[in-house]
Amino acid sequence: MVTTSIPGSTGAGKPGTPALPVRSRRMVDAPTRMFHALFALCFLGAYVTSEGESMRLLHVTLGYSMAGLLVFRVIYGLVGPRHARLSLLWRKLQTAPQWLGSVRQSLSGRAGVAVNWRQGQNLALAFAVVALLLMVVPLALSGYGSYNEWGDWLEDVHGVIGDAFLALVLAHIALIAVMSVLRHKNMAMPMVHGRTEGPGPDLVTRNHAWLAVLVLVAVLGYWSWEWQQSPKGLVSAQAVSDLLSGRESGDSD
Repeated sequence: MVTTSIPGSTGAGKPGTPALPVRSRRMVDAPTRMFHALFALCFLGAYVTSEGESMRLLHVTLGYSMAGLLVFRVIYGLVGPRHARLSLLWRKLQTAPQWLGSVRQSLSGRAGVAVNWRQGQNLALAFAVVALLLMVVPLALSGYGSYNEWGDWLEDVHGVIGDAFLALVLAHIALIAVMSVLRHKNMAMPMVHGRTEGPGPDLVTRNHAWLAVLVLVAVLGYWSWEWQQSPKGLVSAQAVSDLLSGRESGDSD
């Protein structure tokens, strides 16, 4: 646990007095945050470049990157530190029947039954995270099959899964926003700097920044390799200009 200062706050409300210390604790380690950032960036880039042929190689590269990041997250979730284990998500999901039972009993008017809505929020968040991870598999496989021309129907399947993935991402973001309002704190910030305000010991004692750097280097190295393998690179300046202007000149070449 560390203490930081809130800019602009004062110890006794008088000008010139020291800022009040704010307790914070580390909740998310660096590799998990790096995975989250790269995963989100790759999906955003892949979705934006999904239409037309001018950026198809970039789209495919970002899709493969998502698959590779998923492999890393699964391995890290199996053999990594306790706080990063996927089993934690599984244990949360196992409480769903009990929580849903309390909701049913409460709605039926049974006295003395209280619904833990905070637990419900955590369950919804866990379901969204697990669903996003699982959906990468059919998304990547259908994309691979479409790229290798295994059948035109795979392109339609890939598009449907991509749209469903986007809907789930938006639902995930909306859930984070709602939880932030209900809990009166920014629930997204731990994925940015790894810390949350409040007393108590650090949930994550070791940040493992070196592993986060390795993940970033691996992804950048893969992108560089793919760029070198492409005769014209993954994307041209003209393709970027066409994308920003809404044109798809690559389709008419």
